Amino acid sequence: MTDVSVIGCGHMGSALIKGLDRTGTHRVVACDLDTSALEAVEPYCAETTTDIAAAADADVVFVAVKPKVIAAVLGDLDLPADATLVTIAAGVPRSFVESHTDATVVRVMPNLAAELGETAAAVSWDAVDDDVRDMLDDLGEFVEIEEDRMDVATALNGSGPAFVYYLIGAMRKAAVAEGLDPDAAATLAAQTFKGAAETVVRSDESVEALIDAVATEGGTTIEGMEVLWDSDVESVLAGTLGAAAERSRELAGGFDDE
Repeated sequence: MTDVSVIGCGHMGSALIKGLDRTGTHRVVACDLDTSALEAVEPYCAETTTDIAAAADADVVFVAVKPKVIAAVLGDLDLPADATLVTIAAGVPRSFVESHTDATVVRVMPNLAAELGETAAAVSWDAVDDDVRDMLDDLGEFVEIEEDRMDVATALNGSGPAFVYYLIGAMRKAAVAEGLDPDAAATLAAQTFKGAAETVVRSDESVEALIDAVATEGGTTIEGMEVLWDSDVESVLAGTLGAAAERSRELAGGFDDE
C-alpha cells in the first residue's frame, strides 16, 4: 500500500484520485482549500484535508494545481528528501519545482482518462521512480520523454482529449444531419473512436495500413477518405496541436526568470 497525496482536487486532480482508488493499492489523501471539491472526492479517499502539512506526509505527493499558484503551494509544502513530488502543472519546468523542494521531482502530463484507468501520460525524470511507475501503470499507459519535449506532450495527450471530443461531436452531427437518431449517432460515433483507438494500440500495423484495410477499392470508405485526403484537415490538426504546444511554451517562459 503506497501513501499518496493529491494537492489540488480540480478536474485533473479528481481524475487521479478516482483512478488510484480503483486499484485498491493506494491510500490517497486529498488536499484542497475548496471544501466542496473535497466533498466531491471524499468517497475515493482515505482522508481529505485543507491542511497542506497533512498532505505532505506521504511517499508520493501529486501537485495538481494551476501554474499561477504552484509557487505559493510549493512555498507551503515541506517535503523530506526521501519523498517524491510529482508535478502535473502545464508549462512548469522541473528545475523550478526542484528549487523549491528537497524531494525528488518527477514531471508528468496525464489526462482525464486517468479516472477510468485509460490515461495517456508522458513522464520526465532523472531516474525511474518505482512508485510513480506503478501508479502510472495503474492509471493507463505512459511513455518516458525528455523534458524539452513536454510541451508537445502537453498538446498531444494533455489537451488532445478535447480535440478528440470535438471530432466525435462533428461526426455525430454529420450523422444526425443524414437522418440518424441523435442518441444512436452519439453512441456509434463515440464507440467508433474507442474501437479504432484500441485497434491502433493493439495492432502491429501502421495507421496507413489500417486505413487501407477498411478503405477497399469501390467501397464506401474510400469515397469518404478521398474527401479527407483532398482536404486541409491534416494541416488544421497540425495547427491545433501547434497552438496548444506554443501556449505550453509560453507558460514555461514565465518560470525561466524565477
